Amino acid sequence: MSETPNSSAKPLIYLASASPRRSALLTQIGVAHRVAPVAVDESVSGAEAPEKYVTRLAALKADTLWGSLPKERRLPVLGSDTTVVVDQSILGKPADEDDCVRMLQLLSGRTHQVHTAVAVRSDSGSEVRLSISDVTFRELTQAEIRAYWRTGEPADKAGGYAIQGRGAVFIRHIAGSYSGIMGLPLFETAELLSAHRNASEVQG
Repeated sequence: MSETPNSSAKPLIYLASASPRRSALLTQIGVAHRVAPVAVDESVSGAEAPEKYVTRLAALKADTLWGSLPKERRLPVLGSDTTVVVDQSILGKPADEDDCVRMLQLLSGRTHQVHTAVAVRSDSGSEVRLSISDVTFRELTQAEIRAYWRTGEPADKAGGYAIQGRGAVFIRHIAGSYSGIMGLPLFETAELLSAHRNASEVQG
């Protein structure tokens, strides 16, 4: 586990993710945190449903970091995972340019789902919430997909695009959570953190 402090000297939680987008979203809602990414196996287990896959990984990330922290340094841990789903198939990060082309051609001119799960682990236990949003793409040409790949943006993004980046020009309509599509649904995150803070106050 490597830790990277954010702007706060006194973090309220740990973020079990290296994603700068998730860190920025926590900062947006005023949650002081310390970035402490963990390495977990992100393979899909058999015919695992997308909902189960993202909730399992979010909880696994939070639990893994929690278990690695000395008791005297423990703070609530937040884990999250995002995947893009089309025809009930999970689209992870593209392996290369051709894989990105394949993914974005699948999404072209269609509506797909973005599943993002957020988990919080603390002394009061572990809890997970799931956000599912619909995203509709306009028709894409192979030439613009390959040009998009060359920007470098799609390489580490589920489904091969970023709604908060240049990929926004592909999106005709969304229904759901914009922050969830980015990688951290803020409504569900705030609810979870509030519940765990209240539980800690009761226990204390």
